[in-house]
Amino acid sequence: MMKHFGFSIIFTIVCLVISAYWGFTHGPEAGLKTMFTALTITAILAVMEVSLSFDNAVVNASVLRGWDHFWKMIFLTVGIIIAVFGMRLVFPIVIVAVTADMGMMEVVKMALNDPINYSEKLMAHHAEIAAFGGSFLLLVFLNFFLDSEKDTHWFKWLEARLSNLANVPAMSVFLALIGLLIMAANVDEAVRLVVTMAGIWGIVVYVGVQVLSHLLGGEPEIDEDGNAVAHDASGASTGVIKAGLGGFIYLEVLDASFSFDGVIGAFAITSDVVIIMLGLAIGAMFVRSMTIYLVEKGTLDAYIYLEHGAHYAIGALAFIMLASGTGVHVPEVVTGLIGVAFIVWAVIASIQYSKRQERIR
Repeated sequence: MMKHFGFSIIFTIVCLVISAYWGFTHGPEAGLKTMFTALTITAILAVMEVSLSFDNAVVNASVLRGWDHFWKMIFLTVGIIIAVFGMRLVFPIVIVAVTADMGMMEVVKMALNDPINYSEKLMAHHAEIAAFGGSFLLLVFLNFFLDSEKDTHWFKWLEARLSNLANVPAMSVFLALIGLLIMAANVDEAVRLVVTMAGIWGIVVYVGVQVLSHLLGGEPEIDEDGNAVAHDASGASTGVIKAGLGGFIYLEVLDASFSFDGVIGAFAITSDVVIIMLGLAIGAMFVRSMTIYLVEKGTLDAYIYLEHGAHYAIGALAFIMLASGTGVHVPEVVTGLIGVAFIVWAVIASIQYSKRQERIR
């Protein structure tokens, strides 16, 4: 256990020390009280990030289990830097800088000195962020179930029908566009175009990463009958997303889509960007550790429906993000609990399946 989570624990301690120092030395009433407040909020944000992103770890593991050691280490080193500093700190600043026509340093000063104004400017563009992230995650959800090669079904009455729909060309993109159009029809007319464009970019990025992964992945594995080998139900594991630059980009964009929800939700708890970054960074590090743990322990093979549960949780998050862009507010704790509920349900169903198979034998 320490092999997989040791560094994350050390990283957590370092972040909590920084959080305590920041709370003790900053603010109009800096002192012990603000220090404990900062520590509490940091811990809450870390737990929230893990609960929101556990399904992300499962999907990451389904992609990573076919990778070699080199690309796993790239994911754990370069990837975590991008996830922690890029998505949780730099990206929100870039959004505010571009949309408010401000310089990067000016936005950084605003974030540190006037966090309330900074959070308001970021939240003002929540609809566009939700459209991009929701469209991307919706395609992740759809492409898992819209797979004609998929023969392992958790809810057979639903998943078997979705598998049949995979024979319709571009069915997942068609459904994602319908979801985006429904969202766009329910936002203010003043932002309808920019929201629609953001959602289209989410779809373009998803398909673009698939294309890049295919081009960089080399030739597909061919069996003795001359057919391409599909290893399991996930599109990420059938050779579309392979170890390499394309697969790495896919996982980073996937992580970014999850981080949008966490970053926006964090501002509902605190406007202190330093505390937000520290709390979400702890969560992101544990998600990385859980990913490697799931891969090396073979958890996905042991629990046959775990990947299904993760993708249902992703689908729920995608719909929640699209709905939130229209003004529907779903508390972050509810979003996190939905993801955890699907994961726990999938684990229980997998254990029951294994017991039934043992009785048959």
